Amino acid sequence: DPQQIELATASKRRLRRFIVIDEVVDKLYGSKVREYFEENNVQHKILALPTTEETKSMDLVLNILHEVQQFSLDRRTEPIIAIGGGVCLDIVGLAASLYRRRTPYIRVPTTLLSYVDASVGAKNGVNFLQCKNKLGGYTPPVASFLDRSFIQSIPRRHISNGLGEILKMALMKHKGLFDLLKNHGKYLLDTKFQSYNGFADHRDAALQTTRIAIETMLEELAPNLWEDDLDRLVDFGHLISPELEMRVLPSLMHGEAVNVDMAFMTYVAHARGLLDAGQKEQILQCMRGLELPVWHSGCSWALIQRALRERLQHSGGQPRMPLPTGLGVADIFNDTSEETLERAYKLWVKD
Repeated sequence: DPQQIELATASKRRLRRFIVIDEVVDKLYGSKVREYFEENNVQHKILALPTTEETKSMDLVLNILHEVQQFSLDRRTEPIIAIGGGVCLDIVGLAASLYRRRTPYIRVPTTLLSYVDASVGAKNGVNFLQCKNKLGGYTPPVASFLDRSFIQSIPRRHISNGLGEILKMALMKHKGLFDLLKNHGKYLLDTKFQSYNGFADHRDAALQTTRIAIETMLEELAPNLWEDDLDRLVDFGHLISPELEMRVLPSLMHGEAVNVDMAFMTYVAHARGLLDAGQKEQILQCMRGLELPVWHSGCSWALIQRALRERLQHSGGQPRMPLPTGLGVADIFNDTSEETLERAYKLWVKD
């Protein structure tokens, strides 16, 4: 914005920025980040932290807030910048929302999962009493800066992990996105979502896949940013997975746990007659092609029952179960019987 640039350059006060960066990202890109701020004559403080599901706590939020206070940040003109994966973006979002009741912050996602998921929407939070994101709020960032070049340095498993959330949107809302994943999944894993000239067969599948995933996510989230309506298609894969993920940490990453949940729910949809056997197999084959787990030994029948009871508590007494009714189409169901769930579970485990 030319007006903002003019205001910034006209000011006698030197620009100042407080940056929280994941410590792994700092090792890879920290020197470039520092060079950028020095080059632009920005006074800055860079706080590198271990941001993992295991450290995602109020202690880390308070650590950040202590440093923010020391930096003497002006909450009106100096947004906090978060550079990292989804955990980093969640923690910094919560810290910013608490400081002086609300301080603007900017998200810079560095993993595929955070690029298509955590960068979009208003939610932030931390884990509490072994429950995922039990403390948090709804404070959207002032901006999300998306740069796919960060993704080239993350391990292949992390790419697969992000593909779990992309597949969620494909199964719920977009057959074309499902086809992209089915046909180009291995290519996307091999190239780590970078765009290359000379691969005409793939027609920049990375750009198409990420753009559609984000657009479909925004379509779902924007009209319901504060979750006033609890019937949410984006909850697909998130009924069982929060309980499973916290129970088996660190053996499953977030997108992997989501995919185990989606695999089970695919069997539930099949047991209900919403998907035929061919559609079920297409979904499972796509999951395997994306190198995602379709089952985990920690996902017991007792855990599923416990997770669904927890779901009822927090969704107005209804399960509000998103299920695919075809490839790329879905609906919310409140009438899935215990018998159907158990039948689906037995078939899932047998397969």
